[in-house]
Amino acid sequence: MTGFEFQQLKLLLLDGTGLGKDAMHVHIGLALFVATRLAWRWRGGWLTAWLVALAAALTGEWLDAREELRVGLPMPDEAHWHDIWNTMLWPTLLLLVGRWLEPRAGPVAAAPPAPSGDDAEHAFE
Repeated sequence: MTGFEFQQLKLLLLDGTGLGKDAMHVHIGLALFVATRLAWRWRGGWLTAWLVALAAALTGEWLDAREELRVGLPMPDEAHWHDIWNTMLWPTLLLLVGRWLEPRAGPVAAAPPAPSGDDAEHAFE
């Protein structure tokens, strides 16, 4: 995807949802995190979901910076970091508290021993 195509997609999303740019970053970061977490439920899923959101945030800002340079209107670095911050705030908080959100499996109880000897004869009565 080119920087121009990415900008067009962003404008389409902003116009279609009525959200502001900052709100869109928050929603996209959270949506990617939750969708990845739901798809990846086994070990390491919290970190994987966070990394997917981070990769999307960094890729989006890279595409933005590329397009800005192409048209000769680069934004200050603070604006790009602001967008990354908005995208990653909730995924980061969920990653940090995720261990407490998952139900914990307790110790596995040992199965009772199989009956033997005289007890075995009476076990199936």
